[in-house]
Amino acid sequence: MAPPVKRILDPRRVRTIPAGFSWIDRRFLRDGWIDKLERHEILLYFFLVAVADQHGLSYYSDPRVCGLLKITRTVLDQARDRLVGLGLLAFEAPIYQVLTLDPPPPRTGGMISIRDVLRQIVHNCREP
Repeated sequence: MAPPVKRILDPRRVRTIPAGFSWIDRRFLRDGWIDKLERHEILLYFFLVAVADQHGLSYYSDPRVCGLLKITRTVLDQARDRLVGLGLLAFEAPIYQVLTLDPPPPRTGGMISIRDVLRQIVHNCREP
């Protein structure tokens, strides 16, 4: 069976890249980063990518990050420390820098489909 042909579904809403645009690098999934992170670490990483400028920089205060993400200061500190330790973030209060994903972490298993990754995220979000 041939893969579906990509086509624009809503020509009125074609995405353009504004000056402050940020994104999640596909390697975040492909290279296994998401498998190595806990739920709050993924949440913090995605938030920082969403608010970063073109250089990966942002400067949200800890209370603001905690309020927006609905997490405690302890959870924020632990998630941030882990992301820094893995080389995904640099942090010097109050500045965050989302770093490039090079080099990828060592793989610890077989391939996982995007569908399974999304199911895992949804499942983890439902846990208390």
